[in-house]
Amino acid sequence: MSWDCPHQRGRDMMCALRRRICEPLSKGCILAGRFLTVSDKKEQTMNKQAASTTSSPSADVIRADGTVADLVLAHPALRPLLERLGIDYCCGGRKPFAQAVRDAGHDLKSVMDACQRTVQASASTPAATDWTRATVTALADHILATHHVFTRSQLERIDGLLVRVQRAHAAAHGAMLGEVREIFDALRAELESHLAKEEQILFPAIQAIDGYLAGRNARPDIHCGRVAYPIRQMEVEHDAAGAALARLRSLTGGYQAPADACATFQALYEALPALEDDLHEHIHLENNILFPRSIVQEERMA
Repeated sequence: MSWDCPHQRGRDMMCALRRRICEPLSKGCILAGRFLTVSDKKEQTMNKQAASTTSSPSADVIRADGTVADLVLAHPALRPLLERLGIDYCCGGRKPFAQAVRDAGHDLKSVMDACQRTVQASASTPAATDWTRATVTALADHILATHHVFTRSQLERIDGLLVRVQRAHAAAHGAMLGEVREIFDALRAELESHLAKEEQILFPAIQAIDGYLAGRNARPDIHCGRVAYPIRQMEVEHDAAGAALARLRSLTGGYQAPADACATFQALYEALPALEDDLHEHIHLENNILFPRSIVQEERMA
């Protein structure tokens, strides 16, 4: 018989085992599970396809098992949300995302849901430049032309605003403004020195390595020994700048201008967070993209 069943008897297809008309593959039949019908095969194929689809993470799925930097690199649109939540993605980008959420005092599921909504809402907006795909030289040029220029001009503007606000509001807010001045002056001195070191030492070195690997220039002589050394120092200074900005934000109550604030006072409290926001982007591009890629390129050159 075609079913190779020892219990089929006679032309009427009686099952000698169950003593009724043969029902191949039905429950109780010894052939059950040994063959797949056409419909069974189709269903099994569909199930495998569905399992494959669900097991492969979509680019839009928010995952909590990576670092904050991993999340922001995959979804740049999340940066404003993370800033509002107080989750550091630049200096603290290497921290596991779940831990960063807890450290900021938030519920992980709620934050992941908010991230998911943000990513979905940003899907219809034009994509920002993906700096992970740019060359090291192009990214360094962008940082110099955009963030270095803005930082210098913003530091000068804040200094002028702070002079005027201290003069006008010394009686009511002198002590607080004096602390702001002390932190700001130290931050400005460190940032201006930091920018100069990047422009004069680090960026020329990493761009020369990038140019060498791309065949644009001769093998460079790295005077600091290895670019990893100044990179580590830049990261330490990034942490110090982040800490200073956090103190300023705390001291000013999140830049909430007092009731008697004049227009200049309000302008100062808008300029300081603008500097902070730009530095977050600036440090993110360096710590999470430019510096790691530069170290890898130097290893390739060696």
